[in-house]
Formats: sequence, structure tokens, C-alpha cells
Amino acid sequence: MAAVTQLSFERNLSKQVVLAALESALASAYKKEAFSPDEDVIVKIDPEAAEIRVYTRKTVAEPVTNSLTEISVDEARQLRDGVQLGEVVEIESTPRGAGRIAAQVARQVVLQRLREAEHQAAYEQFIGREGELVAGTIQFIQANQIYANLGKREAILPANEQLPNERYYVGQQLRFYLLETSQGSRGPRIVVSRSHPNLVRRLFELEIPEFRSGVLELRAIAREAGYRSKVGVSSRQDGVDPVGCCLGPRGIRLQSIISQLNNEKIDVIPWHADPSLFISSALSPSQVSSIELNEPEKTATVVVPDRQLSLAIGKGGQNARLAARLTGWRIDIKSASAAQAERPTLPEVAPEPALEAELLSGVASETQEVEPAPEQAGEKLEALLASDVFRQVVEAPSEEQEKVSRIRFAEDVLPAKKKESIPKKEKVQPKGRKKRKVYFEDDAPEE
Repeated sequence: MAAVTQLSFERNLSKQVVLAALESALASAYKKEAFSPDEDVIVKIDPEAAEIRVYTRKTVAEPVTNSLTEISVDEARQLRDGVQLGEVVEIESTPRGAGRIAAQVARQVVLQRLREAEHQAAYEQFIGREGELVAGTIQFIQANQIYANLGKREAILPANEQLPNERYYVGQQLRFYLLETSQGSRGPRIVVSRSHPNLVRRLFELEIPEFRSGVLELRAIAREAGYRSKVGVSSRQDGVDPVGCCLGPRGIRLQSIISQLNNEKIDVIPWHADPSLFISSALSPSQVSSIELNEPEKTATVVVPDRQLSLAIGKGGQNARLAARLTGWRIDIKSASAAQAERPTLPEVAPEPALEAELLSGVASETQEVEPAPEQAGEKLEALLASDVFRQVVEAPSEEQEKVSRIRFAEDVLPAKKKESIPKKEKVQPKGRKKRKVYFEDDAPEE
């Protein structure tokens, strides 16, 4: 019993599981050594008295055809009163030297049964927990996969579920996303991931208490593992800023998540029910000039300033791809100049012949109505000829008018400037020397 207690502690199994495995192993050993292969042998261990008893199970039958598996009614009623046909009775058949036989023969069987029990316990522990966050330690590394220890349970991290820019080493403690649990020939197979998008979701729920309480909701996630992620969040309570709650004071909450993802960039974006607003926010940090949506095809044409086209597309189209995955819309990004050049120009449309004739007829009718009578036209003409304005226009222009009409530049009108004469200064010479005139540079005599 001390050995059973020690095994249950080392293998992280209950005592009942260890005892059941030991009973099954001893039954196989006794059946091989002391009984016939056709007999049904069971072993029972009394944990309080620490006694091992072996029983053979037989079916009550009349008449008896096989004495190894059947027993008559009279013999069965001697063992237990009130036995009927078809019932199963247990007959104690403990052989001598049971401890020695068990120690020599059943050792490997006991270990095998314990391994099977351990695998079954591991499978029951992780089955139904797919999608949860688990913590583990890197145990050893192979070329195509890494083995991690999840608290006395071994998990596999395949190469396609690893971060491309992360380096692993033995003893490294990480958080994993539980991807799959299945029962294999060698025991349960537990597969974990470091690149799944829901790993970001579980880390947000772990680090930010507002998600667990239901105040905030994580609506959408788009991730390129190891490089960048975009997260759309919304608030269920008025007055709560979802982006501010995710950042925390001085960004400490978001920085904690980033550090667990090997410094992967994370953009926290407010979620909107309006697709145009959500798409505009998803393309951050670039600015959006206009958005045109096509609801049936679920496509969006986005116009951005020329200087921010590369920022909206991102390195290798990363920003545009993540925005499309986050919103679920197909996004076509154009610069403002390209969108202006693609706008069609309206052609000049000639009026139809019938319409043109109708317009001309209307104009002609209006001119006929407005045209004055011949007598009135003669009187107006005589008054115009007698007016001073007509004489000024008809008479030939004077010489001054002709001169003014020929002027094209202001230099032709203004009189020519005369050079101002600068008085010449004489320099006083000392006595005994002949005076001579000294000219300034501007007053030097011309050659």
C-alpha cells in the first residue's frame, strides 16, 4: 500500500486508479501462470487489510457443458443462497505464492496498465478544453516540432504553429493556445499553437478584467503571426472608452500582451456598426478622404491623400490585408490624384433637331414681338445722329488721341528722366601743393 501511495503521487493518479491497474495486471499474470486461458479470472485487493484475493467467475447453467466457465445450480447455491440460472458467481481460487508470482510475472503488466491509466487521465483532463489558454515549459526541441511540458502532461508545438520570428530554448516558459486533443495509439496527443489568432483574444481576456466582466467585447481579430495584429473592440456600457481600457495607464496593459507575443505590434481599433466608419478606423494610422461602398459585392473603394497611399497599403500590403480581414470587406485603395483622373468628363450633347427648331422658332417669335415699329426706329436714329456722343465717335481723332492710342507701355508716356547733376566737391590740398579736382566715381568724365 505504501508503493501504491507513492505511485499515485508520482504519476498524478488517484489510489483507486492505481489499484484498478494493479488488479488488472495481477489477473493477467495469474491467468497465465495458474489458470487456463478459458477461465475468467479477477483479482481484488483489500486496501485496509492489504490482502490480494483471486476469483474465477462462472455462469450458473443446467446441464453443465464446460466446467471451466459454467457451474451447476446445486454447487452455486452452496456458495450463495438463492442463485438462479444464468447468474454469475465468483469462486475464490487464490493460489499459493501469490506475492512471489505477482512480483516476477506482473511487473511489466503493472507498468503498462499504469501508463494506460495515465494517458486516459491526461485525455480526460484536456478533452473539451480546446480553445483555452495553457501555460507550459519547453522540454526539448526537434527539427519539425517542439515538446512542451504542461504540468506533467506533454504537448506538441508543430512548426506551422510557431511564430516565425521567435527563438525557442529549453526551459522557456510560454503561454499556448490549446488547439487539439485526440487519442492516439501511444496515448493522447495534445497540440498547442503560438500563431493562432485566438491566442490574442485569450491574452486580452486574461490581462484586461473588463472583458471577463462583460463591459468590453472583442468583435474581430486579424493577425499575421509574429508581425502585426488588428483588434476591433466595443463597449457595452455608456461612458467607457474601449480603446483606453485596452491600453491601460501608460499603455501597461497592452504592453504586457505584446511582451507575451514576442513584441508583436497590436492595433486596437474601435468597432462601429457603420461599415464606412469601421473601414476608415481599420486603415489607421492612415487618413481616409472618402469611401464608396458596394453592398451586394461587399467591396469598398477608399480614397486617401497622395502622401498617405503607402501608409494605407502598408509594407507588402500588410495594413490593407489586415483591414480587409478585420472588416470582412474587400478594400480597394486609391490615391486622390488617381481617383480624380478616373472621373469621367461629361461630353457635349448636341440638341435634337426638333428641339433646336422649336427653340429657334421661340427666339424668332420673341424678336418679332420686341422689334419696334418703323416710325419709332426713324425717330431714334435721328436723335442718335444729333447727339454729342455720336460726333465724338465719328469725328477723326486728334493728334493727342492718336498718340495715346499708340501708347503701350508706361515708359512711352512718362517723360525721360534727366540725370541730376551732382555738385563737384573740391578737396582741400595742403599748402604748397597745387590744387586738383577730385571726382567721384559717378562723376568721372566720359571717354
